[in-house]
Amino acid sequence: MQPFSRRRQAVQPALTRLSHTHYALDGPFAAYLRGVTEQWLLIAPAANPAILDMFADRDRKPYRDQVPWAGEFAGKYLTSAVQILRLTGDPKLKRHLKAFVARLIAHQDADGYLGPWPHRHRLTGYAPNVMNKRGSTWDTWGHYHAMLGLLLWYEESRDAHVLRCVESMAELLCRKFMGKKHQRLVDTGSTEMNMAPVHVLCILHRQTGKDHYLDLALQWVDEFAALDADGQPLAGDYLNQALAGQPFFKTPKPRWESLHPIMALAELFWITGEERYRRAFAQIWWSIVELDRHNNGGFSSGEAAQGNPYHQGAIETCCTIAWVAASVEMLKLTGSSIVADEIELSTLNSILGLHSASGRWVTYNTPMDGVRKASAHDIVFQAREGSPELNCCSVNGPRGLGMVSDWALMGDEEGLVLNWYGPGRMQVGLRRGLTVVLTQETEYPRSGRVGIRVDPSEAAEFAFKLRVPYWSQRTKVRVNGAAIKKVCAGAYLTLARHWQPGDTIDIELDMSMHYWHGEKECRDKVSIFRGPVLLTYDRRLNAVDPDEVPALDAVDLRGSLVEAAAMVALDVAAADGSKLRLCDFASAGEGGSPYRSWLRVTNAPPMPFSRENPLRSGR
Repeated sequence: MQPFSRRRQAVQPALTRLSHTHYALDGPFAAYLRGVTEQWLLIAPAANPAILDMFADRDRKPYRDQVPWAGEFAGKYLTSAVQILRLTGDPKLKRHLKAFVARLIAHQDADGYLGPWPHRHRLTGYAPNVMNKRGSTWDTWGHYHAMLGLLLWYEESRDAHVLRCVESMAELLCRKFMGKKHQRLVDTGSTEMNMAPVHVLCILHRQTGKDHYLDLALQWVDEFAALDADGQPLAGDYLNQALAGQPFFKTPKPRWESLHPIMALAELFWITGEERYRRAFAQIWWSIVELDRHNNGGFSSGEAAQGNPYHQGAIETCCTIAWVAASVEMLKLTGSSIVADEIELSTLNSILGLHSASGRWVTYNTPMDGVRKASAHDIVFQAREGSPELNCCSVNGPRGLGMVSDWALMGDEEGLVLNWYGPGRMQVGLRRGLTVVLTQETEYPRSGRVGIRVDPSEAAEFAFKLRVPYWSQRTKVRVNGAAIKKVCAGAYLTLARHWQPGDTIDIELDMSMHYWHGEKECRDKVSIFRGPVLLTYDRRLNAVDPDEVPALDAVDLRGSLVEAAAMVALDVAAADGSKLRLCDFASAGEGGSPYRSWLRVTNAPPMPFSRENPLRSGR
């Protein structure tokens, strides 16, 4: 391995999150943020004290009986909460998290360990008190989530104790695994999960500049290709498989957890400038869009990629959260508005849909057709004494809302990049001495009309880029009343000018219906989209039952918006002349009623865009 100083050629991301952005969002999305904050984030640790107690008594007998991933709960909870705090600035939540973090890091041992397993079994992949028969643990996976959540809190608080805690965990990993072939991380088992720290080590290297974190990350990337004594893959071989053009579902480890170590490839491109890392990450991302992303924006079928977006296996909450996290990295990597469109699709449909509107619970499975159940019903086996509500999804689901802070308003070398449309206000420091306030007046996604007021603190020259979604084939934009002549779907519209306080932008997005024709398990059925929203039948809004939903005719499918218990609802005429009420996927099934997002539709035109991987054709 070459010395770090000779292999580094850092590359800046195409787009970056703008830190110190202040949000004051409004409308339905803001209601979800309030609900999750009040009904879950502020009360979960007190209602589930084992979230921290499992660290305190890890060496006391009798040992707690735990799920292999028990160590992830605190970190996932913290990551979700910090990202939501970025959007709300809620002072009560901030005080709550400060106290939570202090209690969490107090349980770190002198050697840096911050997990829930007995001393002699730390980071070994085995413990006697794990629930499964093999006794295998996801111990480094738990450390990954703790490190990630704590790094996010450090960015928010600048508390040096928190950074030292994270570095102590990283140093423990270095001492145990660096350069030691007889103690390879890949040999601890559950490699899709336990190799995840490679991602956070790259982040920590960029944060601290310490080379040995990068050295260990590169060692672990080499271990992606490790084989057992019989020549069978021990890990996912993510880099080599992707460079060979293999779709993700055909790789050795196509479970959703693999997305976390895979995100290290994007980080390594920014650190080293090596093109192979960028190519591999992009190949994996596009193969999922093409072959495994469902109509509701969710990812995975039965917790893994299947190469079939029509597969009826469970679409797990954690899988979709990992998909959106990876997509945020892809957006930073490419600066492609189409990636932002994908994130919006997942957020407005699957992520909102996996949440109770109250914020009190999330699902484990958010199916394309079916019913919604709280995760505490579907995966109740994860409940334990002192943590009746804790499971992998309950702590992770809110992160989907919080990640809007990563992509809503971004920056590039020219100025601002706006991805999020919705009512509210954003304030950002663009450069020294220049603050820009963006105020949106809109009912989006109910309506395609978006009014934006631009208020720089003083008149200034900068570029302001607007996302024009791929589904909006006929978009109209006016600046201070003057029409912009050329607006292209599936690209950013760059408005580079001398901005004055009070300048206005009026956008009219094309909310025409567009369609996805089903295949395989969804053959002879169609999904209907209005803008970014997947339209869905919900029994509670209709007199007709699910098995009797009449066919619709796309030729006459215009519909009229109505007020209902939904974010978007419209009445449409069925082919037989009867009326059907469709609503947004996120609202469907909220009360436990069955719903359908794959419907019978005649005369539906093909998609106005392609979901194929452009890397295959060199685009």
